[in-house]
Amino acid sequence: MKPRQAKFTIGQVVRHRVYPFRGVIFDVDPVFANTEEWWLSIPEDVRPRKDQPFYHLLAENEENEYIAYVSEQNLLPDRSGLPLRHPQIEELFEPGADGQFAVKNNALLN
Repeated sequence: MKPRQAKFTIGQVVRHRVYPFRGVIFDVDPVFANTEEWWLSIPEDVRPRKDQPFYHLLAENEENEYIAYVSEQNLLPDRSGLPLRHPQIEELFEPGADGQFAVKNNALLN
């Protein structure tokens, strides 16, 4: 299986297609790179394919901020323009164009 080109980019604000959370992308895996246990914990009828990009998000819902690992098929661009409150955003990013974020110098190299 040849990995697909990632549809979304680091610093882009996205939302989940099904679940009520959104966030900013801080890393991309060209194909699934988490544990088999994690993948099998997803109900089979909604389990994503492994042969697609998976994104690491600084994610948030109405109650919490957390790190999420999400398949490309389950993400959509977030064009709401609403601010994000995840506390790690300021460590890694600065405001960029069109509501997206720009990586701070060397922030993602550690």
